[in-house]
Amino acid sequence: MSIKSSINPPVFFSSVILITLMVAVCAIWPTQSQDVFKTAQSWFELKAGWLYILGVAVFLIFIIFVMVSRFGDIKLGPDHAEPDYTYKSWIAMLFSAGMGIGLMFFGVAEPVMHYMSPPDADPLTIQAAKDAMKITFFHWGVHAWAIYAVVALSLAYFSYRHKLPLLPRSALYPLIGDKIYGPIGHAVDTFAVLGTMFGVATSLGFGVLQLNSGLNYLLGVPVSTTVQVCLIIGVCLIATVSVFSGLDKGVKRLSELNLLLAVLLLLFVLVFGPTVELLQAFVQNTGAYLSDIVGKTFNLYAYEQKNDWIGGWTLLYWGWWISWSPFVGTFIARVSRGRTIREFLVGVLFVPSALTFLWMTGFGNSAIDVISNGGTYLSDAVASDVSVALFVFFEHLPFSTLLSTIALCLVVTFFVTSSDSGSLVIDNLTSGGDHNAPVWQRIFWALMQGVVASVLLLAGGLQALQTAAIASALPFLIVMLLMCFGLYKALKDDWLKINSVQSHNTSVQFTKTNVSWESHIDVLLSHPSQQEAQDFLDKVAQPALSKVCESFLSRSISAEILNFDNRVRFVVHSEEHNDFVYGLRIRAYTISNPLDSDVSNDDGDNFYYRVEVFLEHGGQHYDVMGFTQEQILADVVTQYEKYLHYLHLSSSEYLSSETNA
Repeated sequence: MSIKSSINPPVFFSSVILITLMVAVCAIWPTQSQDVFKTAQSWFELKAGWLYILGVAVFLIFIIFVMVSRFGDIKLGPDHAEPDYTYKSWIAMLFSAGMGIGLMFFGVAEPVMHYMSPPDADPLTIQAAKDAMKITFFHWGVHAWAIYAVVALSLAYFSYRHKLPLLPRSALYPLIGDKIYGPIGHAVDTFAVLGTMFGVATSLGFGVLQLNSGLNYLLGVPVSTTVQVCLIIGVCLIATVSVFSGLDKGVKRLSELNLLLAVLLLLFVLVFGPTVELLQAFVQNTGAYLSDIVGKTFNLYAYEQKNDWIGGWTLLYWGWWISWSPFVGTFIARVSRGRTIREFLVGVLFVPSALTFLWMTGFGNSAIDVISNGGTYLSDAVASDVSVALFVFFEHLPFSTLLSTIALCLVVTFFVTSSDSGSLVIDNLTSGGDHNAPVWQRIFWALMQGVVASVLLLAGGLQALQTAAIASALPFLIVMLLMCFGLYKALKDDWLKINSVQSHNTSVQFTKTNVSWESHIDVLLSHPSQQEAQDFLDKVAQPALSKVCESFLSRSISAEILNFDNRVRFVVHSEEHNDFVYGLRIRAYTISNPLDSDVSNDDGDNFYYRVEVFLEHGGQHYDVMGFTQEQILADVVTQYEKYLHYLHLSSSEYLSSETNA
């Protein structure tokens, strides 16, 4: 495949040029760059902190509304679509790409920092311990996943349901239409590439500090920039191999390994730590989090003016999650085709959050318990070097060396997964949504991440780049609010279409035929072979659809018949709305008869074949095998009348809203 056919030049070359310029500036003038970006970030936090808080609250409320509403029944794909991945693989990939590496880095450190320096309690007290866990849950809970879910749901819905590219630009289609294919769309995708590259590169750079600290703690490997660059190279090479393997083999298998190692590590901490107390704390922490969620969601410390604390914690996290949302959202969307919106949102919001809460309780409460019982060595480690806190924590448990070794392996696999999935996302963004782009492009972006991280690590510009990424969250927050509005409009219209098809009754439901009811029973109890289904399609269904097509053409309505190997499709074209589509497709099913295990069709195989109806928004799960031509014609007219009913309701609602306005 040629380069021109596998990349989107405006996004690809703009991204490469901007990444190169940004890295050069941060590498040549690291201190000055950090000062500039820090000033911008501080200004955003001070002047626009209320917008961050309000925006994230809107995202959570919107996502929960969509989940519990009638929109939750809509599928991310055609009505007949099935999930591409099992629950185990899906959850593992969500967990690994979303925040797995962050849990390794902050699982011990953040609860301890809040315990030693709480915003609303005296340090090192019982109340400080309670507040530390509530704050940690708040920063790592459903708010973070709601941010990811807004982007992921928008991309998955418009891509799989409306056949738009799996790109951030597609979420703006209800607002700007075909302009998404112009400069506005290119700019949105380029911004997503920059956010993904800088987010993954800075995480790779800072995370390798933890890897270096762990190797120093276990094996005495010196802590130095040279070692860290070598580690980055090693991680990127592993990620390149994984990228070469593709999504189903590389990322999927690594994610499942991540989840397995994380569960083993957590179980060890729970079993060999204060088990009962940790389980009690998990229940109480979760209850306290839920009871305070509304107050904390909208808390800006407007009366106490604790700008330093909220700017250094909550607003920093919200900015970080938003800046990561193009990357994580695109990846989640990529692996979520075929699920209903409700199933998707329950999985994205609550399952990773529950695992995160259990992880934070196991490590956070155990660390607080160690410190409260005189383990000042752990608080000193957190205060001096966060990257080594996890390994110091294991000192109070048996088999500490083994645990540290497993933790190191988990850090590596989490890093590889982040780099791997980041490469897949960037490749998707720069190739115009092409899932089958050449492997060299994914390898290019995997290596690019390592180069960016290494150059900035050597030049001391990683902190500047991280600050820039977080400061860029404010403009994307506005884009995400527009995504919510556009998604609501599209879901409302989609539900109107589904409802009109399902509930609208018509006078053309049945047609008189010469087929007896006994003959129809014979059809229902038969197991048609593939050849019988094909003969029905060729000799009955296709001629019937040709008749109705000729009728439309005689009325000067644009229509056509599309023939394929095992299906036929009748299409009525529309310039202002979606086309009307009535398709018939042969589908195979396994014969299941508990009374006769040897049952088979006339071909001697264990499958039977149905000729099912497919409309523009997917399969309708009913069989027309055995219908006469008149019955098929009546069914086509019935579905077309329902289509016109949907257009009537849609236009009537539009005119009503215009009149009210």
